[in-house]
Amino acid sequence: MQERGDIQSLLETFETQEEKLEEAEVLIDLSEDVGGDEDSLSEARQDLDDVERVVLELEKRRMFGGDHDDNNAVVSINAGAGGTESQDWAEMLLRMYTRYFESKGWEVEVTDRQEGEEAGIKSIDLLVEGDYAYGHLKAEHGVHRLVRISPFDSSNRRHTSFAGVSVSPEIDDDIEIDVNESDLRIDTYRASGAGGQHVNRTESAVRITHLPTGTVVQCQNERSQHKNRATAMKVLRSKLYERELRKRQEEAAQEYEAESEVDFGSQIRSYVLHPYQQVKDLRTEVTLTDTESVLDGGIEPFIEAYLLRSEGDDSDAGAGQPS
Repeated sequence: MQERGDIQSLLETFETQEEKLEEAEVLIDLSEDVGGDEDSLSEARQDLDDVERVVLELEKRRMFGGDHDDNNAVVSINAGAGGTESQDWAEMLLRMYTRYFESKGWEVEVTDRQEGEEAGIKSIDLLVEGDYAYGHLKAEHGVHRLVRISPFDSSNRRHTSFAGVSVSPEIDDDIEIDVNESDLRIDTYRASGAGGQHVNRTESAVRITHLPTGTVVQCQNERSQHKNRATAMKVLRSKLYERELRKRQEEAAQEYEAESEVDFGSQIRSYVLHPYQQVKDLRTEVTLTDTESVLDGGIEPFIEAYLLRSEGDDSDAGAGQPS
């Protein structure tokens, strides 16, 4: 039902944009008929701008093809070596991401926070809930480098600070276990007992084998084969649930580890505030000179470029071309 709702919402979005394009076309024709009516042209421009904005958002969403891209995200920011300098930089990153989350309309919960000794933070863990939160934020996983004149240095010397950002998908443990009868092999046998009158003379014990996974459960506690089977099915569903949850956790861990390691020799982005103003992503070569805007949450250009690069890498791999 959730998948159906997502598809229905996507179709409605397309239909709405088609209607706006048709309206814009009518307004442009109307303007031409009356000799260039500016009000009609202005309204048409607004419709076209709205369509362009939505189409760009849909294009970006098309890049979210990972298994966990639509999950919420767990974000950790950790100050690197350097004491107060790096701790202050970690808090600057926290402010940058908080502003970005606000711009997306996402909810944020602080699950752990370690304050710095003099200023800033040593570390912080955040649960970010929003539309394709992990799909966006996986682009931020890595080491972030800051170059500036230190506000904590009385000699006004230039300092370089590092902070690591770790991003992983939140694991959804709401798992539906649907067991098909055709996937089961059910064996019955006589339950073991203490002997004498306690010996079960009927085959009431049940052993169930889930063929796709090889999971085996059995129950012989009840005298009724029907009750033993019902209990065994409950145990089987529980075991399959645990297996699926473990599988999802392992997949999430693999996706997390596939991103660049948080190593201070392999930063993903440099923020230079002195002697010039520049933020450069070292993976995509995207460079912005409005550092104030970036540190105020304007990181969307970096995220979009990373997603486009990742999509291109996937396309190349699929086409048999060297990555």
